[in-house]
Amino acid sequence: MKPIKTIGHSNHPIDRFVDLLTAGGVEVLVDVRSTPYSRRFPQFGRERLAARLAVAGILYRYEGAALGGKPQGGGSYETLAARPEFAEALDRLAASAADTTLCLMCAEKEPLDCHRTVLVSRRLAERGLPVEHLLADGRSETHAAVEDRLLNGSKEGLPDLFTAAEDRSTRLARIWQARERAMKRPQT
Repeated sequence: MKPIKTIGHSNHPIDRFVDLLTAGGVEVLVDVRSTPYSRRFPQFGRERLAARLAVAGILYRYEGAALGGKPQGGGSYETLAARPEFAEALDRLAASAADTTLCLMCAEKEPLDCHRTVLVSRRLAERGLPVEHLLADGRSETHAAVEDRLLNGSKEGLPDLFTAAEDRSTRLARIWQARERAMKRPQT
């Protein structure tokens, strides 16, 4: 199984963005934005992006309807993750990642500030799938390292002193919920 990668388009010029994908060995970019357009950065609009990626030999796939962080019906990330279409989209990603290098894309530069990590990558990792985040400076970071950063950088990540032997997954669940609240995403 190839690692499923993630990236935020941020404010990159399109050529820099494509260079990051190419350096990461990405074969298919999976757009997980609920709305696949950017007013500030029109080069990341669905059609323009797909055309530019095609020139670089990278396929474009849209999964924002199932994996987007702001669906029409709204709801918390826990609610979104419980929807059948979310699970089906994760199944499609897992099947494709068996022989193709996929990269989930959203807008935010920092993985921990984006639903691609807080909602989607978290669930992929919980399924045992390898996830790797491509960073704006060209480095990459494993999802486990992102989780370590999350645990070490927050008081919510500290073990509960009153709960005997609280494990990592319990601590992570608590801090992921706190992270979602901190992101202050508008409800639709």
